[in-house]
Amino acid sequence: MTTPSSTTLFRGARDRLLQLRDGHARAAAEFEWPDVGANFNWAVDWFDVMAEGNDKTALWIVEEDGRELKVTFAEMSARSDQVATWLIAQGVGQGDHVMLMLGNQVELWELMLAIMKVGAVILPTSTVLATGDLADRVLRGGVRHVIANAGDAAKFDEVPGDFSRICVGAATDGWADYADAALAPAAKPGVVVSSDDASLIYFTSGTTSKPKMVVHTQTSYPVGHLTTMYWIGLRPDDVHLAISSPGWGKHAWSSFFAPWIAEATVFVYNYARFDPHALADQLHRAKVTTFCAPPTVWRMLIQSDVGEKPGGLREILSAGEPLNPEVIHRIQRSWGLTIRDGYGQTETTAIVGNAPGSTLKAGSMGLPLPGVAITLLDPITGEECDEGEICLDLSRTAVNLMSGYHGDPERTREAVRGGYFHTGDVASRDADGYITFIGRTDDIFKSSDYKVSPFEVESVLLEHPAVAEAAVVPAPDDTRLNIAKAYIALAAGWESDAATALSVLRHARTGLPPYMRVRRVEFFELPKTSSGKIRRVELRQREDAAAAGKHTLPDEWRDDQFPELKR
Repeated sequence: MTTPSSTTLFRGARDRLLQLRDGHARAAAEFEWPDVGANFNWAVDWFDVMAEGNDKTALWIVEEDGRELKVTFAEMSARSDQVATWLIAQGVGQGDHVMLMLGNQVELWELMLAIMKVGAVILPTSTVLATGDLADRVLRGGVRHVIANAGDAAKFDEVPGDFSRICVGAATDGWADYADAALAPAAKPGVVVSSDDASLIYFTSGTTSKPKMVVHTQTSYPVGHLTTMYWIGLRPDDVHLAISSPGWGKHAWSSFFAPWIAEATVFVYNYARFDPHALADQLHRAKVTTFCAPPTVWRMLIQSDVGEKPGGLREILSAGEPLNPEVIHRIQRSWGLTIRDGYGQTETTAIVGNAPGSTLKAGSMGLPLPGVAITLLDPITGEECDEGEICLDLSRTAVNLMSGYHGDPERTREAVRGGYFHTGDVASRDADGYITFIGRTDDIFKSSDYKVSPFEVESVLLEHPAVAEAAVVPAPDDTRLNIAKAYIALAAGWESDAATALSVLRHARTGLPPYMRVRRVEFFELPKTSSGKIRRVELRQREDAAAAGKHTLPDEWRDDQFPELKR
């Protein structure tokens, strides 16, 4: 009997999820991770096989000025072979760490595939990083090669280290010219990798500490993103748009692995400044079928009148941070579609989600995705509970989890202690198994001996028309231990004055119990990571410093300033 190939097994698992896309319970019961064997290379064993003779569009990039580029699967396969051959000639070897710092441009996708084919390790890096951050990443990441655009080359002038340099876009002194790759033969590299070899190292967003370096293998992301494909609801021939920046794990989720597992088109719209109307026009023009955006984009969309639902849209999603119920309701009223939330981390693929066709519950992230075993553990006792830390049971889930943190075995051991992967996020689970996000373990705080979830308070605040974004943190208080302080980014047309503060404080009283009540507000530009996540740690530190110095922050408004709130 002939043993099925790794490609056949991978395709079989994918096809089974496509068949079960409208039945979450059945998919969870029947799906099994494919055993792709000891030497699986997704770029070769899946992408190249799928792409052979395939003239469907793999990548479609549209620029703000109207220029556009389409590349077929067959063209992308051949081009990445050519690039891989050229990289080997430049000294890029199997296991080498390659920093890849490009925007949403065709070379990014070519190089992602090519580096995987060479068996080297990709370190995706955001183009917004400055020299100091790059120096840290080159050092800690053990980088042997850097690939960047000509416009970013100068950032590396002061970065120490023995690494080769490859420049995209223009010839640059001291850098190899990527344009020369077009002269290389389109030969298969023939590199054999182990399925558990490192393939990608992603830096986390660093919302609370120095970015961690997350190592993914040739299978943990490439095979693990079967769950992400299922959650998105991707089908062959879909046109998929994900608002995501290269350099962060979500880009690999929704702009690389998941759509190409499904044989869908990756659609990219590049712009200098976000314009919700221009984005809506592209959704209409390109007949986008599946659209995923972070909460910030959805909040900006609801602040604008973006018109009727784009005709091709079938699935709309949000990920990156929890999406507040008010945003979901307003999009549903406008477009007649429900934004489906999902959850995962850089360390994982999608692990919880509201799948297509599922019954949705307001505020819930959904159910564990097929092949994923979620347990909620009490952070103190370690016992299983219905409100606790989201953990993966490693005895039943391991395929779509990182292999560890690069150069940090102690942190790796801490993350997988006791047979579970600990996410650091707290959630609740109802009688039907639906999981609702509460907050990061280090974001939740106590007020008058009650636990306060910043996410719950922020969700209420976002129902007020003045609030575009909000971040709630504890402000130390002699009587209550802490009280809830809201930092608010105002919607267009609202003034940062006493009238707005009173309106927001009054609104927060109508939907929250007394211990969660917002007692201070400050209109503030929210600090964010380069991936767009709010750095609440900076705001907590600001409040702690003010309390330690026993001084009042000059621009905040307190509820005791308003006699109307004492009635």
